[in-house]
Amino acid sequence: MRPVDLAREHGLSTQAIRNYEDAGILPAAGRTAHGYRAYTPLHAEALRAFLALVPGHGHQTATSIMQAVNRGAVEDALLLVDESHGLLLDDRRTLQAVEAALRDLAPVPQERGDTFIGPLARKLGLRPATLRKWEKAGIVRPRRDPLTGYRVYDAADVRDARLAHQLRRGGYLLEQIAPLIAQVRAAGGVAPLEATLREWQARLSARGRAMLGAAAALDAYLRAREA
Repeated sequence: MRPVDLAREHGLSTQAIRNYEDAGILPAAGRTAHGYRAYTPLHAEALRAFLALVPGHGHQTATSIMQAVNRGAVEDALLLVDESHGLLLDDRRTLQAVEAALRDLAPVPQERGDTFIGPLARKLGLRPATLRKWEKAGIVRPRRDPLTGYRVYDAADVRDARLAHQLRRGGYLLEQIAPLIAQVRAAGGVAPLEATLREWQARLSARGRAMLGAAAALDAYLRAREA
């Protein structure tokens, strides 16, 4: 089987096939008498497994899984799969936490706050520099104490910081979070974020489904290697 034969099935270039072999994603190919690569059905199974792994586990993890399998470290590969499933579970729990936090948004007490940057950072498990960065991005808007100049975070600021922290854990960038927080401030409710949460849930579901397909493809490759 030639590189082009592997490539054609998946709409890849022959250079991509060679790159995958060089990276250890595919097992080493044999060579013809003229030095050309000669692939087998086992290589085809490896390529299918890798391409199935990528949507659910990401390119880097999929590469590491295939490298482990091809060097005979199947347990290492399975550990990587388990860790990736654990990350998906963490992301699902983060989404649930964000949804719970949003449900608790209103009413927001308007009394004077007395939370400063240090205590708030410790509460969230962040560095004060992170809160300052979020302030610069417009995510939190603490006022300054007129006597000391210290930042003072009221209840709404704490809410915004908590939401930003949870959204960051969900993979959102600061430039994506800032307008969401602004919408929450303006609307005083969860409606502006409902579409985002649905999109987030859809991405997690797609990853989960992709992992199911990847498990079947990886198992087929492992069985082919054993045979």
